[in-house]
Amino acid sequence: MADTVLYDVSDGLATITLNRPEAMNALNVAAKVALRDAAEAAAADPAVRAVLLTAAGDRAFCVGQDLKEHVGLLQQDQEAGTTDTMNTVRDHYNPIVRALTGMAKPVVAGVNGVAAGAGFGFALAADYRVVAETASFSTAFAGVALTADSGMSWTLPRLVGHSRASDLLLFPRTISAQEAYELGIVNKLVPAESLAEEAAKVARRLAAGPTVAYAALKESLAYGADRSLSEALDKEDELQTKAGASEDHRIAVQAFIAKEKPKYLGR
Repeated sequence: MADTVLYDVSDGLATITLNRPEAMNALNVAAKVALRDAAEAAAADPAVRAVLLTAAGDRAFCVGQDLKEHVGLLQQDQEAGTTDTMNTVRDHYNPIVRALTGMAKPVVAGVNGVAAGAGFGFALAADYRVVAETASFSTAFAGVALTADSGMSWTLPRLVGHSRASDLLLFPRTISAQEAYELGIVNKLVPAESLAEEAAKVARRLAAGPTVAYAALKESLAYGADRSLSEALDKEDELQTKAGASEDHRIAVQAFIAKEKPKYLGR
């Protein structure tokens, strides 16, 4: 991966680190390509059982699009009579969100600072968010005359409801970590100095867990979000059959009978 994004796999955990702290981890083209490639690599790697998405520095998780680069690209489009710059949604943001939300393993976002625009969207694409008390969030899009991307039109209303999502998107403002916790955006709120340790602890716990069951839980939650109860029940039946046939389920049952802690294999 490029230096703009660091990628490491250890003991079943893939750690993806946005690495432009000097630019508040803003997303230039190189960073978007590297993040897309890292997320897709983690999704495809059977050795990866969980993913931690985090960022370097202590000011920002990701402030979204690198507007300094964006201005130059828009100027090139204007001179050429094209709109190629906005292809970034199709070429970068959508594949990143699809990889994070669709991979058959849990994703943890460790949010260390400001998460705005697509940075906010990528945090919402994770299954679990560990957030520093000093962090903040902003949809940002309408503030630069853009609409929502990075999946936020889908993820945000499912977390906070349609009315609050409309408010936050139409009138972008800074949301403190505490308010985000109260809105249901944050799963775990921790002191800033503990963020790296606590996020890694959550991710490592998931990496050591029953991966097939976690994948089924993730799939069932996404499926049930816009289906009828009857359809959700059928999906639960399908996924429970799959989880029940996993080696980890057998290990868990045997450990329960023996009153031991199960040691899952992720299959």
